[in-house]
Amino acid sequence: MERLQELENWLKRRLPGQHFSLAPASADASFRRYFRVSTPGRSLIAMDAPPEKEDCRPYLHVARLFGTAGVHVPEILDQDLERGFLLLSDLDSTTYLEALSDSTADELYRDAIDALIRIQLASRPGELPEYDEQLLLREMRLFPDWYVARHRPGSLPASQLGGLEALFALVLRNNLAQPRVFVHRDYHSRNLMVTTPNPGILDFQDAVYGPITYDLVSLFKDAYVRWDEERVLDWVIRYWEKAKQARLPVATGFAEFYRDFEWMGVQRHIKVLGIFARLYHRDGKDGYLKDMPLVMDYLRRACQRYRPLAPMLGLLDAIEGAPETRVGYTF
Repeated sequence: MERLQELENWLKRRLPGQHFSLAPASADASFRRYFRVSTPGRSLIAMDAPPEKEDCRPYLHVARLFGTAGVHVPEILDQDLERGFLLLSDLDSTTYLEALSDSTADELYRDAIDALIRIQLASRPGELPEYDEQLLLREMRLFPDWYVARHRPGSLPASQLGGLEALFALVLRNNLAQPRVFVHRDYHSRNLMVTTPNPGILDFQDAVYGPITYDLVSLFKDAYVRWDEERVLDWVIRYWEKAKQARLPVATGFAEFYRDFEWMGVQRHIKVLGIFARLYHRDGKDGYLKDMPLVMDYLRRACQRYRPLAPMLGLLDAIEGAPETRVGYTF
């Protein structure tokens, strides 16, 4: 309550003479909170990022990069980095997650693909942190540290953890060989807003310079919405065709590109399972538990398609307590 009062006092100084009300707009998996600031004439968003726990400077930097790339991100109206407050334009309240349906998905994802390509075309090294081996591996190690050790304790003997490390190295060889672009890092249905121009893009402060398929995985192997694999395949093909036309450095053959997409997904889903387990066991946030089965399903399906990932499937069987129905390996 003390922090909220501090935010209200700051807004009174920034909006002199204006009556306003505050209401929660959203919260994410970090310590940031967002409030909708309603005034008689307009709606704004206030970000509360406690400076001892969050740094607003990456948000401001990426907002500039992405805005220059020609995509729709919040306008920075005011800032107080010492207190950890930002005042932003409001991109409305309808997320892709709320708007997606069988009838709207093609149009919404077309817009999301076009925006992603604009971001990737603006990429250049040296602007964002490298999504390097150290960071990718640190993310994957959240899985044994939190999903295995805390969420499924006793499911995997310590003697088998070395097998996980070997598989992590195998996956990372593919990830690190991919061309590099700006990576939003959470380009999915909860962070894309239905706006004009569409989409509005949120929660980009952790952007990095890394593998070109990463954001595509976030978009189409979304932890919060499931689509038939045939439909996902069609959308990925559409991205790949547009990316080639835009002269982005995607693989020249689609089979190779799709393999990169799938192996990048293995890295992301291993990480996400670890993050969701940590949010529950460390932070007391149980809202992500219901999303774990879909993420595990993505991971298992990819491992079932690629023979080098067969050992990972065996470890997942041990962790989950029972083997799933197998399909034949494709590659």
